Amino acid sequence: MFLTITTTGTPERPATDLGFLLHKHPEKAQAFSTSYGTAHVLYPEADARRCTAALLLEVDAVALVRRGKGKGRGGAPDAALAQYVNDRPYAASSLLAVALSAVFSSAMRGVCNARPERAAQPLPLRIEVPALPARGGPELVRHLFEPLGWTVTVEPVALDTEFPEWGDSRYVRLVLEGEDRTLAEALRHLYVLLPVLDDAKHYWVASDEVDKLLRAGEGWLPDHPEQKLITSRYLSRRWSLTREAMERLELVRLAEADDSEVEDIDNAVGAETETEEKPTPLAVQRRDAIIAALSASGAARVLDLGCGQGQLVQALLKDPRFTEIVGVDVSMRALTIASRRLKLDRMGERQASRVKLFQGSLAYTDNRLKGYDAAVLSEVVEHLDLPRLPALEYAVFGAARPRTVLVTTPNVEYNVRWESLPAGHVRHGDHRFEWTREEFRTWAHTVAERHGYGVEFVAVGPDDPEVGPPTQMAVFTMNSNATEKEAKAA
Repeated sequence: MFLTITTTGTPERPATDLGFLLHKHPEKAQAFSTSYGTAHVLYPEADARRCTAALLLEVDAVALVRRGKGKGRGGAPDAALAQYVNDRPYAASSLLAVALSAVFSSAMRGVCNARPERAAQPLPLRIEVPALPARGGPELVRHLFEPLGWTVTVEPVALDTEFPEWGDSRYVRLVLEGEDRTLAEALRHLYVLLPVLDDAKHYWVASDEVDKLLRAGEGWLPDHPEQKLITSRYLSRRWSLTREAMERLELVRLAEADDSEVEDIDNAVGAETETEEKPTPLAVQRRDAIIAALSASGAARVLDLGCGQGQLVQALLKDPRFTEIVGVDVSMRALTIASRRLKLDRMGERQASRVKLFQGSLAYTDNRLKGYDAAVLSEVVEHLDLPRLPALEYAVFGAARPRTVLVTTPNVEYNVRWESLPAGHVRHGDHRFEWTREEFRTWAHTVAERHGYGVEFVAVGPDDPEVGPPTQMAVFTMNSNATEKEAKAA
């Protein structure tokens, strides 16, 4: 079972950066144990102009049978001989997809501390899979990969070259080429679509497979024309899981479609009275309030947690007082858009040294977030389920512990001022809640007391005497005694 990934480069951006992105050194051949054999990573070629990484998976057929308890495709018992004599050691399948995920896990998440800017940039890529089962034929292969922006070459493999009259087998040779995909996106495409084309998995599909599918399909699966087929096959045609996945994908699609509606709502703030002067959009007022609070705090090194598509990072870069700006988001799609917005690939060296983008979840502690002057959570907390807020609270206030933390969130009381927002609706389809002013203040005071911070509140946007401002901001400042204790501990 074999797969190669090739990229090209220049002396300024050498192709051997692929080794950094995959976290596998081009000058070494490495082996990794898996549940069903051994995965080898090697580089047939590696120089500044062209670099190829190969993944070779040696499958232990006996281990596959024993761990699979003798069950074959679809869970039906195989004939005794067929358990040991089959295509599993040779043809790309869920075995290779799992090996990709295990061996290149950091690359699949878009994480690369050594070359973070490269991880977020599209690369010229050529991916070759010499033997791929394709239940649906070459046409289905094209229908799956071409909507993702790949140039697809798919060649059927003859059953027997000496007897061409026997026709083609169900296997194909696949080559994917493209220049507008990041490596992480490419790996996630393969992780999902290899087992989809094989239409079988070597392990029992449980409910956690839905989460795996949605993580790997982020940014491309909700709008894929073959979404239903992909979902059904990936989940081994288990109807209950397929239905759950389709419902969650539809929510994602609606949330993304609602982005423009939210921007319209933001832009409507201040437009209640007729005036010739165009009102300042709420999104701009929010960024201005954040920058003013950061400047007042004296912060130079700033984290934008949940940076989305990089609007705040872009605004901070214009102010020389901020010497280091780090954007963090769980979505690789958002980080890719942020990278393009910031034009990182064309940015001067001095300016580029001030900004970093990397993927991370705010539900987990992350040592990369420690040591910064300030952190911003702009319109982030309301996108989390309430039971997950304590995890975010500890990750930011308990573990990272910047001196200043800014949190902005919608004020649900202000929603009645928008005629375009139906009664009882939140401002965005992905908002899990929206707080009143009292609820936000209660939460903020509890967090501050628990972690040694003081907190003040700032109104963002027009402060209505009855319902308050459209956006509420909490400015957390670490208490001086807590700062002294941490300085002594350091």
